[in-house]
Amino acid sequence: MSEFIMPAGEEAHEILLDIAEEMVTIFHISRAEAVARINQAWGTQSFDEEPILLGHELPEHWAYAIYYVGDVPYWEAAADRSQWQVKEPPPSNSPMWTINPDA
Repeated sequence: MSEFIMPAGEEAHEILLDIAEEMVTIFHISRAEAVARINQAWGTQSFDEEPILLGHELPEHWAYAIYYVGDVPYWEAAADRSQWQVKEPPPSNSPMWTINPDA
């Protein structure tokens, strides 16, 4: 069983894992939180058909899109990051948390 709640083929699953890893590295959050945020953002999607749209952007792009509210120009060195708002993670009792955050 996968830590992601949406159907995902092998390629999509690897991309989702890469996105989670980017989130852990960039935002210094736990893997459990990164997975929960991905599940919250895309839990109703299906990534079990090829080709998948996830591969059209880098995992870093998706990490920023999932973590922040709205469109953020993360690639612009001069971007005013002080105005970016972090999306709330799923509540601790949400089924989006498929990995124990204390593990």
